[in-house]
Amino acid sequence: MPPVMDDAIAAAAAWLAAGHRVALGTVVASWGSAPRGPGSQMAVRDDGIFAGSVSAGCVENEVIAAALETLKDGKPRNLEFGVTDDMAWSAGLACGGRIGIFVEAADAALLDGLRTGKPVVRALDLKGQYRFIDPSTDKFAAEAARADKSGMAENGWFLEVHNPPLELVIVGAVHIAQVLWPMARLANYRVRIIDPRTGWANAARFEGAALVHAWPGEALAAEPLGPRSALVVLAHDPKIDDPALLAGLASPAFYLGALGSKKSHAARLERLAAAGATPEQLGRIHGPVGLAIGARNPGEIALSILAQMTQTLRN
Repeated sequence: MPPVMDDAIAAAAAWLAAGHRVALGTVVASWGSAPRGPGSQMAVRDDGIFAGSVSAGCVENEVIAAALETLKDGKPRNLEFGVTDDMAWSAGLACGGRIGIFVEAADAALLDGLRTGKPVVRALDLKGQYRFIDPSTDKFAAEAARADKSGMAENGWFLEVHNPPLELVIVGAVHIAQVLWPMARLANYRVRIIDPRTGWANAARFEGAALVHAWPGEALAAEPLGPRSALVVLAHDPKIDDPALLAGLASPAFYLGALGSKKSHAARLERLAAAGATPEQLGRIHGPVGLAIGARNPGEIALSILAQMTQTLRN
């Protein structure tokens, strides 16, 4: 299933395909405690329907009005808003800030360029001219894509980062997994759950989830982990867990976590070392998995895992 977060680019593509005209608003600058950072986007349909956001509700109406004007005259617009403390309070924010937003008409060529399934950076001059950059061919684009952070480059062009979706691979369809996978979807991860045991991994226990009934080594060989993947191993069975972790250690996944006590994790590290894993590789595994928040039940443990994934990704 796709992520549940409001995806402006996906919505814009669907609306164009249905015959609508669409404009995009992109946050290109922010100062102070602005509610959304550079690269945040909203799509506006020709009837005023919108998806995504560029603030927490403070300026969306103004952006929609500007987008509709752009659809009428074809001219891009640069908007700047000071989000006052009063506006911020009405939107549920603690404080104000300022944001700059670029509004432009969207067409199929633009949206197709942003939805390649691979990392891509759009260099935008804020006058309507842009070009797509493969991050592997440009130092500045590579740095922006690696940090997953849009922003203004030294040459005055705005670098708009579009990375593939984040992915969470859960190995072991246990009780924690039942809570963790919908939490991860809310955080905009694509999730797949790997477990060869159909008694555990079934639609009755994981309605709507992407279930893979295979041994983890085989499943991860068929669909490898990438740099935007997190692997969380929960089966608590070495026959299932260890092959998954070995595949994770050989991958560029940004997060590897394994359920278990300190004692069981120490035994796990010994097994993995015997299988050829180096001390440096083993240091990548978060075990026991999750932040140390005193979690006791499956929901709290899932919360601690997602928090640690976020901490690892962003820091």
